[in-house]
Amino acid sequence: MTDAYRFRRFVNAFMLGGAVACAAVCVAVLFLILAYVFVKGASDIDLDFFTRNPRPLGESGGGVANAIVGTVMMVALATVIAVPVGIATGIFVSEYASPLLGNVVRFIADVMTGIPSIVIGLFVYLVLVVRTGNFSGWAGAVALAIIMLPILARSSEEMLRLVPASQREAALALGVPQWRSIVSVVLPAAQRGLLTGSLLAIARATGETAPLLFTSLGSQFMNLNPDKATDALPLRIYRYAVGPYNEQHAQAWAASLVLVLLVLAFSIIARVALGRERGTHP
Repeated sequence: MTDAYRFRRFVNAFMLGGAVACAAVCVAVLFLILAYVFVKGASDIDLDFFTRNPRPLGESGGGVANAIVGTVMMVALATVIAVPVGIATGIFVSEYASPLLGNVVRFIADVMTGIPSIVIGLFVYLVLVVRTGNFSGWAGAVALAIIMLPILARSSEEMLRLVPASQREAALALGVPQWRSIVSVVLPAAQRGLLTGSLLAIARATGETAPLLFTSLGSQFMNLNPDKATDALPLRIYRYAVGPYNEQHAQAWAASLVLVLLVLAFSIIARVALGRERGTHP
């Protein structure tokens, strides 16, 4: 065994150990956050927490029912807005765009992904809130939809590219128009991947706070009308966390636990769907 061989084995073992240590640190940080939020918030979760609105400042009790409903409403509206546009963008880049145009669209999507969410919230505030004269759930939904769009566009394109070219060629050889082959062959083959991208985008939007501060503003009351100011879990957590009362801090931890579990559930479902999608392709 030569010295060079021993040195290569040492370097290999050192790099492998470093990679394992880094992975362990990342996993440990995640579990530490989850455990800490669970310990701080689990004791304050009960039926009233999910069924009652916030109490006035200084009073104990109450819940975050209005924030949960507002989160679901705005994320649902954002999904309705963003998913068709994002998937259509992915179809265009994957199936129709020239290489140059495709690169331009990808670059724009990547830049949008890196834009701070607070900037998007400020943009929607100037475009919608200032012009309409009021904060609303619609404005919050538009801000969340903008955040979701680049994720949907890029993930949709990648999932569509996983569909074997032979399936497209077989459809075209039978005389099927390209648009029909996309609808009848390509999209069904990539449906799990498209679902995965949608779930990841929804998970990202669900936890956003900054854009909602400029758009939906928040409310102490239950609101089912997206034309009015609407509360959301991230907003409620922020307002309780900066408040002076211990009762609010406790409810902020409880709301944080609910939000983390909600985002974690979306992420797990997306990962499972992505694993199955990859398993269907050689």
